Amino acid sequence: MTTTFAELGVPADLVALLTRQGITEPFPIQAAVIRDALAGRDISGRAPTGSGKTLAFGLPIMMSVEHAKPKRPKALVLAPTRELADQIQRELAPLGKDRSRFVGTVYGGVGYGPQIQMMRRGVDVLVACPGRLLDLIEQRHIDLSEVEIAVVDEADRMGDMGFMPDVKKILDMTRPDRRTWLFSATLDGAVAELTRRYQRDPVRHEVGEKSEDHGNARHFFWRVGPVDRIEHTASVISADSTAIVFCRTRHGADKVAKRLEQLGVRAEAIHGGRSQVQRTRALKAFSDGRVWALVATDVAARGIHVTGVACVIHFDPADDAKAYLHRSGRTARAGAPGVVLSMVTDDQTGMIRGLQRSIGMSAPLGDPDPAGLATGGHRVGTTAPKAETGASRRSPNRGGGGKSRSRTKTKSRHQYWG
Repeated sequence: MTTTFAELGVPADLVALLTRQGITEPFPIQAAVIRDALAGRDISGRAPTGSGKTLAFGLPIMMSVEHAKPKRPKALVLAPTRELADQIQRELAPLGKDRSRFVGTVYGGVGYGPQIQMMRRGVDVLVACPGRLLDLIEQRHIDLSEVEIAVVDEADRMGDMGFMPDVKKILDMTRPDRRTWLFSATLDGAVAELTRRYQRDPVRHEVGEKSEDHGNARHFFWRVGPVDRIEHTASVISADSTAIVFCRTRHGADKVAKRLEQLGVRAEAIHGGRSQVQRTRALKAFSDGRVWALVATDVAARGIHVTGVACVIHFDPADDAKAYLHRSGRTARAGAPGVVLSMVTDDQTGMIRGLQRSIGMSAPLGDPDPAGLATGGHRVGTTAPKAETGASRRSPNRGGGGKSRSRTKTKSRHQYWG
């Protein structure tokens, strides 16, 4: 029998709000977490991006926290990137408005003034990136001594990005009797250390696959020349695909985005060298369908949380298996299909073979074949691939002379309630 939000203990006003948003049934992570959160338990949740975990912690927060004094938030949500912090704030804001609770964000890349003024007015639920939060604490604009609920979202990525020392410092500043909720794609390593140090007899909930392999993604590896990569990338995106293209450097991302535009593919670069306004605008344009490709570096990719990505293209190879799987996880979300394509030059063949072995895949390097992306491919964990052959090619649309496309997207609830 399907569990409802009301059966989980969510009050009628919030149930009505969710219904207006088209959300009528809890996702598995929500059904698992909400009851224990309302019961006052510490929680360790393993859940991939797009599984609904923002509501899993957001609903209990809004049902529990009192109004905050100026500079002294009652609940704190830590996020590794500006984009994720913004997304969480947008998703929690309607809940907060319904409950007369203010949800604010602090992160770097923007001016201090508005954030300082916001804290002076009072923020009940604060969503923050560690670096800017510590800056504002040091300047005495934020005091965490009254935080009753602390959430660390995407804790594994906090560790990957070197934020764990800051996370520990921040948690040490909150109330000793606070509730601590950790959400992560993995619960071992540095995340397990957080559990030992900051949680009391936590209940553990695990939802989805244990790795970011996204079983519905089909993986292809094309042998290409260094100069030819951009032409092949454009041809794939031109075949009515939305894509995220990964490059190693900021300069490379800018260069690829510019060349794609010259070939008739609407593209935007997103990386740490761009302002927060530029990054937010690029993500919105991509979500709205006005941009067909985001060209990203690995660091920026950690903040990309959008649905409906048909293809991930490794223009430059990932540094290791973990980076490959994280990049590739931008497609094939929530059970949707997806394509992962690697452009492999001759000098990268040995590296790619090693990467394939480390993720349990043995896929041949095939000739570029855009038409072949619709069938075949290989999945993470497979070791007996079928041969890939064929070199059917399409010319990418160029300048203003290519075909005209009108893209419309139906926004999944995942995009808003991640």
